[in-house]
Amino acid sequence: MAKTARAPWKRTNPRKRAGKASKHLSAAQKSAAKARARRAGRRYPNLVDNMRMAAKKKTAKTKSSKKTSKSKASKAKSKTSARKTRKRTAKKAKFRKRSASAREKDPRGGLTAAGRKAFARKQGAHLRPGVTKKESEMTPQEMRRKGSWAVRFYGRAKLPPLVDGTGRPTRHALSAHAWGEPVPKTVAEARRIAAKGERLLARYRRVKARG
Repeated sequence: MAKTARAPWKRTNPRKRAGKASKHLSAAQKSAAKARARRAGRRYPNLVDNMRMAAKKKTAKTKSSKKTSKSKASKAKSKTSARKTRKRTAKKAKFRKRSASAREKDPRGGLTAAGRKAFARKQGAHLRPGVTKKESEMTPQEMRRKGSWAVRFYGRAKLPPLVDGTGRPTRHALSAHAWGEPVPKTVAEARRIAAKGERLLARYRRVKARG
């Protein structure tokens, strides 16, 4: 047969057995124990009433602890979610910037119409497409523009790299395509474009001198 538990008032105080000091109920717990006793028809609370109030205190502490743990977990989850959102937003912004840059640059060289508009918007520069006409069809102003570009890009003392590590033309070299010239891969080819620019500028000056 199962052993029947003894009534609490017949058992010794477990805290005394463990050598610990007894704990007292708070004023609110005492009031609650008295109310419980009155509902049961007793003038004063007994041991069971006091034990019930002490047990409620432990339950309340446990619930509070659980709420605190849930609150901490919720905050940690919220921080992680916010961090992920920031990363996604940064990636999207980077992708949009890269896409916009790709649209503004002509892959064959120079800027697209969208790229020239972007420069005008950001820097106030009014860029125009490169002159690709034959020399015989150019106006004096077009001769001056193309000659100035050719000397400025390919006539400088030290040229920037014309090809990258894989042998593909750099953006500097590809600029020649936007002006109707073959894309240079060697310094000699770049100097030939610069020499052509010098001839165009000389011709422009002669035309202007005549009047």
